[in-house]
Amino acid sequence: MKSRLKITTVALLFASFFAAMTSFFSTAEDMTQPMKGDYEVATLAGGCFWCTESDLEKLDGVVDVVSGYAGGSLENPTYKQVSSGKSGHIEVIQVTFDPTIVSYEQVLDQLFRHMDPTDNKGSFVDRGPQYRPAIFFHNEAQQVIAQEFMNAVDAVKVYPKPLATELIEFKKFWLAEDYHQDYYKRNPIRYKYYRNASGRDKYLDSVFGEDREDNPKTLRQYIDENKMAQNVKQYSKPSESEIKKMLTKQQYYVTQKEGTERPFDNAYWDNKAEGIYVDIVSGEPLFSSTDKYKSGTGWPSFTKPINKAYITEEDDFALFSKRTEIRSKFADSHLGHVFSDGPKPTGLRYCMNSAAMRFVAKADLAKEGYEEYVNLFN
Repeated sequence: MKSRLKITTVALLFASFFAAMTSFFSTAEDMTQPMKGDYEVATLAGGCFWCTESDLEKLDGVVDVVSGYAGGSLENPTYKQVSSGKSGHIEVIQVTFDPTIVSYEQVLDQLFRHMDPTDNKGSFVDRGPQYRPAIFFHNEAQQVIAQEFMNAVDAVKVYPKPLATELIEFKKFWLAEDYHQDYYKRNPIRYKYYRNASGRDKYLDSVFGEDREDNPKTLRQYIDENKMAQNVKQYSKPSESEIKKMLTKQQYYVTQKEGTERPFDNAYWDNKAEGIYVDIVSGEPLFSSTDKYKSGTGWPSFTKPINKAYITEEDDFALFSKRTEIRSKFADSHLGHVFSDGPKPTGLRYCMNSAAMRFVAKADLAKEGYEEYVNLFN
């Protein structure tokens, strides 16, 4: 009897220890905090987590993506329970990202461009509330960003139907079973078959074009282009004779005849003042001093434009080798060229002609109608 009692006691102690450890690891996997050291966390739902995990891991600045469940009340749910649609959970991914490289809005942008945010009954071939699109916000800042982003996306009508993505306060995250993690890497053939059959990519091609992977266009670009179109819809490029009158010979030569000014002998190559550079003809905003750097070339150089929606890229073979010409969107002015020998984070060098631009100092932005760019210098 004593022997049995000892065995029973040991068994109970072991069971208690095991339960405690299980509880510990379950809690550790909840990852309820919006911050992880210097990183931030986003919890998102866009249908099958095999697909959303794959798509979000492609985004620069994303450190880690794991698949799991959120939204229900049942503790430690299994895939079988969640997939039944009766547990109240949604298939989600939890994205850890570096906010110095990629913003929360950009994470949302990547998600929305790889799901159907208009279907609250499921996701493509997977039907049921457990597959509906949702954003689980971790704090008020995420809630505000997500709501404003969705409102802006809805307004430009990128999708054929209004958004139906839920905005839900984050409570808890349960890590999915191990075989679901990195499924697209572990089972590439099965994953490819499932994804092709699901209808996801066919839908995305219909919305964003079949070249969406080779020439990606963010939702923020759609939003900004729409805003830009509203701002400049009355703009009509002046006639050639009018342009000749308003520009100097050098400005006309550069912008209208694809000319190049002399290095180290132009207005802005060494300009260190804070402000933005706008098109000399139309006034459309092009570059910011916050992205200007000393390239040593003798021309004003930038790592990126203020907004890609204000520029266009053209192949240029004028010097018997392919270069990428940069032109302004509305005035169609020749601005310069972009090269891939720039500094981090973009690795690009937008080499511009001073004669194609006008500088608007930070102090004059509001006065000249560019108040929305004041926050670039905060």
